[in-house]
Amino acid sequence: MPEKKVVAIREILRRLRRVMWAFLRSKVGGKAWLLLAALLVFMLAINGMNVLNSYVGRDFFSAIERRDSAGFIRHAWRYVGVFAASTVVAVFFRFCEERLGLLWREWQTKRVVRGYLNQHIYLHIKETGSITNPDQRMTEDIRALTSTSLSFMLMILNGTFTAISFSGVLWSISPKLFAVAVLYAATGSALTILLGRPLIRLNYQQSDREADFRSELIYVHQKAEGLAFTHDEARMKERLGARIDQLVLNFRKIVAVNRNLNFFTGGYNYMIQLIPVLFVAPMFIAGGVEFGVIGQSTMAFATLVGAFSLIITQFQSISSYASVVTRLSELMDASENAAIRNSRSCLDCQMNADRLVYSKLCLRASDTDERLLLRDLDATFEAKRNVLIIGPNPAAKTALFHATAGLHEAGSGSIQRPPPEKLAFVLEQPYLPPGSLRELLTPPGAPAVADHEIMALIDDLGLDVTGSRDRDFDTPRRWDDELSLTDGQFLAIARALLTKPDFIFLDHLDAALDGDEFRRVREVIARRGVAAIVFGNGKSSDSGYDAVLELAADGTWSWRETAVTPAGGEGAA
Repeated sequence: MPEKKVVAIREILRRLRRVMWAFLRSKVGGKAWLLLAALLVFMLAINGMNVLNSYVGRDFFSAIERRDSAGFIRHAWRYVGVFAASTVVAVFFRFCEERLGLLWREWQTKRVVRGYLNQHIYLHIKETGSITNPDQRMTEDIRALTSTSLSFMLMILNGTFTAISFSGVLWSISPKLFAVAVLYAATGSALTILLGRPLIRLNYQQSDREADFRSELIYVHQKAEGLAFTHDEARMKERLGARIDQLVLNFRKIVAVNRNLNFFTGGYNYMIQLIPVLFVAPMFIAGGVEFGVIGQSTMAFATLVGAFSLIITQFQSISSYASVVTRLSELMDASENAAIRNSRSCLDCQMNADRLVYSKLCLRASDTDERLLLRDLDATFEAKRNVLIIGPNPAAKTALFHATAGLHEAGSGSIQRPPPEKLAFVLEQPYLPPGSLRELLTPPGAPAVADHEIMALIDDLGLDVTGSRDRDFDTPRRWDDELSLTDGQFLAIARALLTKPDFIFLDHLDAALDGDEFRRVREVIARRGVAAIVFGNGKSSDSGYDAVLELAADGTWSWRETAVTPAGGEGAA
């Protein structure tokens, strides 16, 4: 294996150990340790029962061979007792394993989701496209990681205990048979790795193919109305068909590798039943051992080889598990890179000012695109002063909007701005998460908004949304499905104003609202003493603004003061 792959595997194992150790040291770690201790106790009990069962089985079949009726009945009851006790222990072992796996999955999922939502990692991952299908990695991959990691750990521990327990049994029967068992398992493991190695790459690819197909189906569901009205089903069928072809082609490769692997493992498993008989039967024929030893040797050989053959019996699971660990490692890498990106995304920001000051601000398209969108902007936005930003350079306006929010890092210069809670941003496509109207309008981390505050703002904006007339503010709703774009914009503005900002940034709302609606919005903002920074579509009048900032196509800019007229006066947007 090349050195690069060795390093990657070591890094994956290091991270896996780090995650497991963090889980065991977490707030739920005490419960996890108790469940682990119970699993070890039950595992030792199961192995003890299996060893006892081998001797009970030996005596049982020897009694049959001797035609000993009393011994047959006595050993049959011992058989039943061992089976009953083994069943009880196995059930409790499985119960503890599932509870520990669920506890780990709950902790791990919450930890990853919290990290994903911190520091705008979700946004940076989307912008860079460094990770495909992060949703699948946080659901299916975490589920597979926790359950499979625990299963493999327990299998390795159980295999170790089993090997120790049955090595003595098999050695006492025939040292030569013990050596054959070890050699047989080692040879089989090596050949299994050789034949099944492509499965790791193919399983990784299959996870992506399945997720891509599911994403296309989700897109159809989300855009069902637009798809129906444009009669674009034929092209969508082609896209879905291509996704199906990709996942089927990759799965065919997996099936082909599994076929070759099963040819080997099938014969390998059948020979396990025959090899001990070939060694012990001549000893019985020669009178060296009792008849029951044949059955005991078969059981001991199969159990010992199984303990040494985890790679063979679990190779398909191991290959899927390796792809899961790799995908989650990639998500962790992307999250770390996104956190670094977020730490520098605010261009020399100082967040303790009472106004907004851009100093020598230059903005590029992205880290990989050196196009200069804005050059050496020097401008100051004072509180309670309205500014209109226009120009034939939509990319520059978008970059400035994002940079002001601390979400654009490609550039240089500095931005002095008030603390985040003093700034509010309303996007051209409003963000309206599902929930009750009160939940939607309540600022993050603030007490619930009172009824009279909601009604005052709704009346101020002339907004009529579901539940507002009946003062039904606590029924959960999916606002994206219930509101028009215009009503959604009004609701987003109400939400922003309830944060009591000093500045509110409006992204092309003059394109989403008509003149009267936009005028009403600006009047409400002005009455609340909030400075409106409007990123316009180029058709807005500068009436009612204190200044106009124009961004030219070549990255230059111009600033001019205006003769302010009231926002609702003649010529307002």
